[in-house]
Amino acid sequence: MELKPFISSAEIEGIVGRLAAELSADFKGRRPVLVGVLNGAFIFISDLARKLDIEHEIDFIQTSCYGLRDIPSDEVIILREITSDIRGRDVIIVEDIVDRGHTGRALRKYFASRGAQSVKICTLLRREGGCPDLKVDYTGAAIGKGFVVGYGMDYREGYRGLAALYLLE
Repeated sequence: MELKPFISSAEIEGIVGRLAAELSADFKGRRPVLVGVLNGAFIFISDLARKLDIEHEIDFIQTSCYGLRDIPSDEVIILREITSDIRGRDVIIVEDIVDRGHTGRALRKYFASRGAQSVKICTLLRREGGCPDLKVDYTGAAIGKGFVVGYGMDYREGYRGLAALYLLE
């Protein structure tokens, strides 16, 4: 397999800074809960949190659309719950990539059912044409076809530690 450069670490830093500025402006005077979707979003949420100019909390949720399969299904399974009380709170779901939109739709519904005041989605990458019916509130960059690794995203648990994003070919 070959790695083709996609987004450099300097470009990622700029994207994260832009998203943090948007979130800081939109949530000024509020204290949202950022919920990182594990495992892919752990580096993104870390960098994003350090650039925010607002008070916030951080929590994590782990989901799977794969289960014991090699190909994704439409069913989203929650493997790890959040620990924060989100009743009456603003929740920002932080994802590495929104592809088919199943996780975003499921988590938006899940957090609303647990009493969140608002639920927004912030993603580093969004697949072009992947989920036109899902409202993604904050998007870092668009991606066409291809499998992305690096900056927390993996292929069979490898490549997560790369500082930039690459297309796996």
